[in-house]
Amino acid sequence: MFKIFVLTALLAFACADNINKDAEVLSFKNDPADAEGNYAYAFETSNGIQQQEAGNPAGVAGSYEFVSPEGEKFLVSYTADENGFQPTGDHLPTPPPVPEAILKALEYIASHPPAEENYRK
Repeated sequence: MFKIFVLTALLAFACADNINKDAEVLSFKNDPADAEGNYAYAFETSNGIQQQEAGNPAGVAGSYEFVSPEGEKFLVSYTADENGFQPTGDHLPTPPPVPEAILKALEYIASHPPAEENYRK
């Protein structure tokens, strides 16, 4: 299912107006799934698109790179497994840091567990 999503995304990139429609495939490697479900593929085009992925029934890992209309390169690395799709990239948003007061409160709670007599049985 994930491969279909990725291939659809690549098709969308290829159909976008800002992409060089005369781009050529510079390299292509495809290792179809073996009896255990292990597979890998990779490709690169002349307009700066690159993708590689390897996977098995337990999950996949890969990355893709493309150039924005402004000429900026974007790289996304990802894993997809029992924990879901987990992308990483410098351009992706990240959560803000946990405030210091919250960290101190969590440390206090961890070091001072409630007494058992406070629990109702």
